[in-house]
Amino acid sequence: MFVSVVIITKNEASTIGKCLAAAKRITDDVIVIDNGSTDGTPNIAMMAGCRLYHEKWYGYGINKNRAANLALYDWILSLDADEIIDDELINSINNLNPDAISNMYDIRFRAYYDAKPVRFGTWGRDHHIRLFNRNYTNWTEPLVHETLVKPGDASIQKLPGFVHHYSVKTMEQYRSKITHYARLNARKYLKEGKKTTPVKLYLAPTYHFLKNYIFLLGILDGKRGLAIAKIMAEHTRLKYLYLRQYTVHTEKEYFAKEKFSVEY
Repeated sequence: MFVSVVIITKNEASTIGKCLAAAKRITDDVIVIDNGSTDGTPNIAMMAGCRLYHEKWYGYGINKNRAANLALYDWILSLDADEIIDDELINSINNLNPDAISNMYDIRFRAYYDAKPVRFGTWGRDHHIRLFNRNYTNWTEPLVHETLVKPGDASIQKLPGFVHHYSVKTMEQYRSKITHYARLNARKYLKEGKKTTPVKLYLAPTYHFLKNYIFLLGILDGKRGLAIAKIMAEHTRLKYLYLRQYTVHTEKEYFAKEKFSVEY
């Protein structure tokens, strides 16, 4: 065992048990960083024999870096509590060479909506670098969309197997999540000095709909594919709409009216 699994979570009692059971098959060191769960998530983590920490929310990248620093081992597999590694991925990780510290491992994701797999569109092509050596790299710390720093000599390797992602149970839940992320993206764009233009506000959503539903064959996922394409287009529209609102108002004045709860 040379890998630690680190998980940041809030209110994921419905999925964290399966997540932890799979993680325990690759390591004796599973760390759960909880941000104020009220649904029994911490109790499930403790019963599973994990190391549980309660942490304030500082941001996705910051909290993930803090979690990695608590690990027993230098190799880190970063998961969310609604992500479950499958048998093939477990076998791939158990057979890795721990001495190749400049390797960063890209893992395929299989997303689920209402417990049914989404095989096409952007969701059907989802993949992320989630396995890395903490002495070699760490997470960036923007407001949203944290990524791992890729040093110049990094070797990106693909691992057989999947992370099965059960993030969306209803379209209402997904709509709430994309609205939250749209606000975070708008705040990020404002700090970067970006502006809303008619092309971004009106044409970009149409492009993203066509990309997901037609070009990436989301149509083959039926009603789910259509709903996902619509909401992803709405996310694009909302983030530029919020950016325009934030630009018109002062950042301090407008942000004071909104409370950004933590979403996973």
